[in-house]
Amino acid sequence: MNRPIVIGITGGTGSGKSTVSKEIFSELNEENIVMIEQDSYYKDQGHLTFKERVKTNYDHPLAFDNDLLVSQVNDLIEGKTIEKPIYDFENHTRKKETIKVNPEDIIIVEGILILNDEKIRNLLDIKIFVDTDADVRIVRRILRDINERGRTLESVIEQYFSTVRPAHMQFIEPSKKYADIIIPEGGYNKVAIDLMVTKIKSIISQRLNK
Repeated sequence: MNRPIVIGITGGTGSGKSTVSKEIFSELNEENIVMIEQDSYYKDQGHLTFKERVKTNYDHPLAFDNDLLVSQVNDLIEGKTIEKPIYDFENHTRKKETIKVNPEDIIIVEGILILNDEKIRNLLDIKIFVDTDADVRIVRRILRDINERGRTLESVIEQYFSTVRPAHMQFIEPSKKYADIIIPEGGYNKVAIDLMVTKIKSIISQRLNK
């Protein structure tokens, strides 16, 4: 079996990296693509009380179980099926259920800190950084966390200034230097996405013809 193409898509919280991932996903043959979100790999905190769990800094590298992420992406590369974890953001811990993910020709790994970790970077054939202004990112985060994660406006704003912004400046922004491609305009740059899809199709074609 040919080695799958592994694409890493990163950027600050609310940058539009999920939008880019979904656009690439929809433009290619969806049956041959698997999506791995770094958010699924937050560490299990079932051993902590809820009061302790709510203090988690979700924007710090230590919040992630990157060893499991790397192990499972490697399994997919080797043609093995994985059980991807599911994270419960309302209860701040990992669910007992998992999602079965089969290996495919294209693996998209998406998350805020995938270029910060050398082990993850070494798995990626194409590294994309989605670059978006901070004011746009914070508005998107507010809407997401209130609508999808059961947070209050006050808690989102407090979290942004206490952990999100400092972590972005310390860990995410510096990781931009590892990107092969930087996509501006918050994930809605259709030209850049079309170019990415064309490049991916070219790589697939080359591998199939070997």
